[in-house]
Amino acid sequence: MLSVEKVSIGFAGRTLFDELSFVVRAKERVGLAGPNGAGKSTLLKIVIGKETPDSGRIVRAKQITTGYLPQEGVMHSGRTLFAETETAFDDVIQLKAQLAEVETELDSLDHKANPERYTDLLEVFGDVQLRLEHHDVGSMKPRIETILGGLGFSKEDMQRQTEEFSGGWQMRIALAKLLLREPSVLLLDEPTNHLDIETVQWLEQWLKNYGGAILLISHDLSLLDSLTTRTIAFENGRVQHYAGNYSFYLKERDARKEQLKRSFKNQQREIERAEKLIDRFRAKASKAKMVQSRIKQLDKVERIELEDEADSIGFRFPQPERGGHSVLKLEKISKNYEDLQVLDGIDFEITREDRIAIVGVNGAGKSTFSRIIAGVEDPSAGECTLGHKAVISYFSQTHADELDPSRTVLETVEATVSRQAAGNLRTLLGSFLFKGDDVFKQVSVLSGGERSRLALARMLLKPANFLVLDEPTNHLDIQSQEVLQKALASYTGTYAIVSHNRSFLDPLVTKVLEFVPQKPPRLFHGNLSDYLDKKAEEKEAQAAKGVKGSGKLSAVGGGNRKEQRRLEAQQRQQRSKVLKPLQERLETVETLIAKLESEKPELLAKLGNAEFFKSEPDLARVIAHRFKDLEYEMQKAYSDWDAISEDLERAEAELGAN
Repeated sequence: MLSVEKVSIGFAGRTLFDELSFVVRAKERVGLAGPNGAGKSTLLKIVIGKETPDSGRIVRAKQITTGYLPQEGVMHSGRTLFAETETAFDDVIQLKAQLAEVETELDSLDHKANPERYTDLLEVFGDVQLRLEHHDVGSMKPRIETILGGLGFSKEDMQRQTEEFSGGWQMRIALAKLLLREPSVLLLDEPTNHLDIETVQWLEQWLKNYGGAILLISHDLSLLDSLTTRTIAFENGRVQHYAGNYSFYLKERDARKEQLKRSFKNQQREIERAEKLIDRFRAKASKAKMVQSRIKQLDKVERIELEDEADSIGFRFPQPERGGHSVLKLEKISKNYEDLQVLDGIDFEITREDRIAIVGVNGAGKSTFSRIIAGVEDPSAGECTLGHKAVISYFSQTHADELDPSRTVLETVEATVSRQAAGNLRTLLGSFLFKGDDVFKQVSVLSGGERSRLALARMLLKPANFLVLDEPTNHLDIQSQEVLQKALASYTGTYAIVSHNRSFLDPLVTKVLEFVPQKPPRLFHGNLSDYLDKKAEEKEAQAAKGVKGSGKLSAVGGGNRKEQRRLEAQQRQQRSKVLKPLQERLETVETLIAKLESEKPELLAKLGNAEFFKSEPDLARVIAHRFKDLEYEMQKAYSDWDAISEDLERAEAELGAN
């Protein structure tokens, strides 16, 4: 379907990959693995045509389309959210505009005065209608609403101007348009960077069911393991292929390295034995022929080379001074920005050695809460009481972007500490992969991952017993995440982490604080998997027994069976009263859709018949107008069906399934 053939590319004298070849087949899910800077994003840009390789080529089968989501940098403006997302169907929109132009000319044309032109226009009208039918115009609006809803946009967002949305939501708009286009091959570069946990789960499920192929770069190990079936790994200037997901790749990579080490040792022993033999008999004329033969054999040996062990961040958080049992106590904390209420009356206490994950949909107040508990932002109301000997260190989402671009790496950390404490800064930076002359690089030329590592290194220079980390893994590759994870696991202080990275959080946290818009936060005990399981159980329980019904029955208990039957009858009546009108409306809409769909083939058959336009121009015009009305009626019916179905599902969940 898509073939990468002997592609090579390098930058500044460094080869990223050389004569890389592989084939992406239909419906395949391929993960690209390796550290930041290894060439993964460059490969996607070459495939999509945004960069040109030094050699090699990309071959696509006919009719193959590709769609690309970059890591960042996409902005939209000048349209509403719905209108911008609708541009995913640009070809359909152009056809609709063309249809409107033809229809306008048909309305203004006297078919008796100019019958040939009129007949030609009718044929064009029929052709455009058929092409629109191929695109299933009637389902466009429901599809747009479904994708935007899955990515976290509300119905109220649909008519907002796109420039009102922040950078993370801008990337969601780009992702929505890409998913709606449904290209043959999806090229996704860190698609979950700006998503919350619920949206990541939705996207994961959507991608599992996607009909095309996927090339995926992600630092979300859970997503890679769940989705991919093949891994292309970029390691030390080499590219290796593995027939499995990311965890399979790690296991096979380690096994391959062990096998390579054994083969290397065996070969070295054989070479050493041959060299000793040559040295022993080199001076003997009688053995000259044998020696020369052995030398030639040795020259022909293809020497095994061991791979250099990849550098990784190696550090430990400074073990902090032990503080009091209470680290931070929040009482009636509220926060608003003008008319926007973000937090309202929160009571919460963080105690020593708490490991807390802060989760929830974007916009629910996670980052605001983290800034308040870190002491970098004051609440609008309420009181924050810092515990005995509590010292806070804070890493924000924007720390990496707030670094002074004119400073070097070394100057950035030097500005954080006193002159007396600056002696071992080079050692610290070395553990964050800034080695040798790297410390003299300006911040302006660093990659996103390098800036994040530098911001983390700067944070380490302030010993603290309470860490507040807001999305610390953004822009860190998986290897770097694992080392940060190990450092946090051995840290003896307290921390609260805002993150959606499931595999990163699971081994670390023991509590999950969930934020939901317009509701007080909820505390769950356990790690992130426990939290997700409990949320799933809650949804199942809500579907299995309604909130209203269960409340009434629990009050009765098992005593008066007659009274219980009476209450059950009341519940059935209440269910019928609420659900029956919705069910009847749904049946009416479904009947209408069936009627319209049965009418469509008859009209299409006539619109596709050129002879009909010539022999019955007046009737053809009527049928063309009817087909246009039919498309509108079907689109409205589908939208009505979608809205009523949502209302019915919501009502059933509230009332219970029984």
